[in-house]
Amino acid sequence: MDTATQPSPLRGHGNYEHLMLLASGLAPMATAVAHPCDAASLAGALDAAKAGFIVPLLVGPRPRILAVAQAEGLDLSGIEIVDTPHSVASAARAVELVREGRAALLMKGSLHSDEVLAAITARDTGLRTGRRVSHVFIMDVPRYAEPLFITDAAVNIFPDLDAKRDIVQNAIDLHVGLGLGRPRVAILSAVETVTTSIPSTIEAAALCKMADRGQITGGDLDGPLALDNAISPEAARIKGIVSPVAGRAQILVAPDLEAGNMLAKNLTFMAGADAAGIVLGARVPVILTSRADTLKTRLASCAVAVLYAQARLRQPGLGG
Repeated sequence: MDTATQPSPLRGHGNYEHLMLLASGLAPMATAVAHPCDAASLAGALDAAKAGFIVPLLVGPRPRILAVAQAEGLDLSGIEIVDTPHSVASAARAVELVREGRAALLMKGSLHSDEVLAAITARDTGLRTGRRVSHVFIMDVPRYAEPLFITDAAVNIFPDLDAKRDIVQNAIDLHVGLGLGRPRVAILSAVETVTTSIPSTIEAAALCKMADRGQITGGDLDGPLALDNAISPEAARIKGIVSPVAGRAQILVAPDLEAGNMLAKNLTFMAGADAAGIVLGARVPVILTSRADTLKTRLASCAVAVLYAQARLRQPGLGG
């Protein structure tokens, strides 16, 4: 049986440790933390600083940040606070710090994801590039030996074909940038055959042809694939699917946000997986954390952002 479905030799959760070890050998990066006004987001930023991943610039209402720190016994000595009146202003100012060159990363605090994304994608004042902004979960699944990427489960609700091209390319660039090699990319649907009654199968086939024509580069694509024959060699064998990707996928591209979000949360809450999250396609990586994230997941998200940002400095073509 293929090693992709064997229990990890690190007994489940070991993939993050490798990424965090790599990031710990790099210089910490200045990070604008937008509105860290609750215990989880403030402690997460400080823990990432203690781990040597980031140098946080806390952007938010100074009295609220200080009150949270005092209530939780958190030491803010030497940490810069950029005072703002409210969450929308915090997001806008955090983006400005990146545009000014004072921050190399952006991290979501306790505000809504929509507020951060609105500031990032603002036409004249945001962090737009030529790419569509998209989200990737970097999953550490106990019975999957490699990190498993799931995209897009947090930003693009019903992406069209052009958006999916960017979503796929963003994920490929991240996989390569983290030093994980050329990825095997499964374009998911409910079935593995192309049928007009399921539009996502047609888009999956089109994406694979786009890769053949050089419109998507750096990865091996196959699709449409149902989830079972994307990650199970036995399921792929039974269905008679022969490809470098089937049964061994490293990136799972969901047909829409609903499917991707349910898949990621299913793995998290029913299979015990960890789910680090990052937003790509902007000028800098964006660390998108959740209130349900563990300390380990928050640190892994920061490590991934640092590694990818450094890779983009070395390889300017990554990320568009």
